[in-house]
Amino acid sequence: MSDPDDLLREHGLPVTAQRLAVLRAVTSRPHGTADALSEDVRAAIGTVSKQAVYDALGVLTEKGLIRRIQPAKSPALYEDRVGDNHHHLICRACGKTVDVDCAVGETPCLTACADSGFEIDEAEVIYWGTCPDCLPNK
Repeated sequence: MSDPDDLLREHGLPVTAQRLAVLRAVTSRPHGTADALSEDVRAAIGTVSKQAVYDALGVLTEKGLIRRIQPAKSPALYEDRVGDNHHHLICRACGKTVDVDCAVGETPCLTACADSGFEIDEAEVIYWGTCPDCLPNK
């Protein structure tokens, strides 16, 4: 991530301690939940309300500085990898989440068999499985 102060200014956002702390927390804890990120922000700058963190996550997502993913039956996760069409792999046992690059080639994941007149610009795919740490010993 480029300098967080500059990044906020480039997107027309006032630089605040909360926004800076949230950006840094998302960078240091990819795929973190809002609650986990709130803890990191409090550890970094002291007292800050959970609502202030949620508000910062919302505006940073809206401006495209971070990405929010919402796996089924799970809390939202936040990451700072934006601007590409990558996907995610989530362990059913422990919840570990990792990035998975989109299939190689002409963005095949953006070619739906029927687009219903939509102009498709993003695909969100979540692969589910079991991570190596949670697999039974062989």
